[in-house]
Amino acid sequence: MFHILKYEDRLASWSNFRNTLENCDDPIKEVMEFYNNAPRVSINTDPWDNSIWPNPWELINENQYCDFCILLGICYSLQLTNRFTGSKFEIYIGTDTKKSKTVFLLCVDDIVIDVESNIVENKNNMLKNIHIEKCYVMEELN
Repeated sequence: MFHILKYEDRLASWSNFRNTLENCDDPIKEVMEFYNNAPRVSINTDPWDNSIWPNPWELINENQYCDFCILLGICYSLQLTNRFTGSKFEIYIGTDTKKSKTVFLLCVDDIVIDVESNIVENKNNMLKNIHIEKCYVMEELN
């Protein structure tokens, strides 16, 4: 999807991908693998200012993904499936106290996704060493 030049073609490809998430065995694993193919840039948006975050369609149009935009892409992809209708999506910005490092995490109900480390874990386990500095509750897209 990411290397198709036309915006409309990227949208169609993304829609087809989201449809596969409805019935696959592990949608979180699938969406993480999907975004591993995204074209990477160092910084594309400010994680601390959600008023400037790209919406799903702007993200596909821009087609440039920093770690945080990949997190947004994963979030939007899951939110726009029927499978996750009614799920609670939150984005955490925090500090991993063991590594003294800023982390961006996506929480889907009781599962936390760390895109940079490619880790998916139960919320209680994942957050025990994270000092959360900011929590954004994502609005429903469906």
